[in-house]
Amino acid sequence: MSTPNYITPNGGERLRREMEWLQREERPHVVREVTEAAAQGDRSENAEYIYGKKRLRAIDKRMRFLMGRLGNVIVVDPAEQDGIRVLFGATVVIANEEGEERSWRIYGEDEVDVDRGILSWKSPLGRALLGKEEGDEVTYRAPGGMHAVEIVAVRYEAQEPLGELTFGT
Repeated sequence: MSTPNYITPNGGERLRREMEWLQREERPHVVREVTEAAAQGDRSENAEYIYGKKRLRAIDKRMRFLMGRLGNVIVVDPAEQDGIRVLFGATVVIANEEGEERSWRIYGEDEVDVDRGILSWKSPLGRALLGKEEGDEVTYRAPGGMHAVEIVAVRYEAQEPLGELTFGT
């Protein structure tokens, strides 16, 4: 049995939209390009054909990956969580040893965006925070060594609806 893929509603929707884009737009587009390139004759020295086939393999690989991720999805809506403990979907404000505060959302592996303050629940800090509550001091090992932080606040917030997404390859 595969490991569950905990994800927020937005994260699940993003994966589904990417899969749909690959199936309905990107793959058919590349198939047309490969077909046109193949019609030009000698395929052994046809760069468009060779590149197109390589691109198709990459698309198929990504689609298999997405199917596997979507097949094990367990959607957890942060807006439906509550309490004082850090659980999946929490927004956690922490203070480091110097008193500097930073807010992190604890989401799924497919949603990580450090610049936007989103960590995976499987990251070193994410794992250390799970189950803790406001006022707790937490230590965790990161690539730079051991770190200690204090949990300043724990809250659960509704996600903004997803807008239009663009996928580039």
